[in-house]
Amino acid sequence: MKTKILHLLILITLLPFLHGCEKYPENPYRPLLPYPITINIYDNQYINLRLISGWEYLTPPLESTSRGILVYRYSDNEFFAFDRMPPNEPNACTDSQGNTTRLVVDFPFVVDQCNNAYYNILNGQILIREPDMVPDFPTDGTTVFPLIQYHTQFDGSKLTITN
Repeated sequence: MKTKILHLLILITLLPFLHGCEKYPENPYRPLLPYPITINIYDNQYINLRLISGWEYLTPPLESTSRGILVYRYSDNEFFAFDRMPPNEPNACTDSQGNTTRLVVDFPFVVDQCNNAYYNILNGQILIREPDMVPDFPTDGTTVFPLIQYHTQFDGSKLTITN
């Protein structure tokens, strides 16, 4: 089990180098944050962000079309922030209340449970998709977007997230 996890982490670390420098067009579904979000990682509600490889879900601003933000701590001073909206088929699945699917963390992946797509938590690139399970998921060479990523800036205690 430990060997399997180690191999998986090595693959995720090497994948950005093997994948190349693909450029994607701007995602037409990209939500905009109406203003920067700043959190203090030493507040008790963000306790998981104090540790390297820790992650938290943040509630989006009311004025935003975002479905929430996933924040992942990569190193002492580096954080990644991704929108929880599925980047390719954002409105494909809804629950009984009409809420659409959100991405979830299944470390070391971010998972779109509706489209059975797995993304790299380090760079947002799609790793695995099971198109046979989702007939409308793009498999014909059309663009498959990576996760929607936001900019982060960390000053040692406060993390700021912007478009």
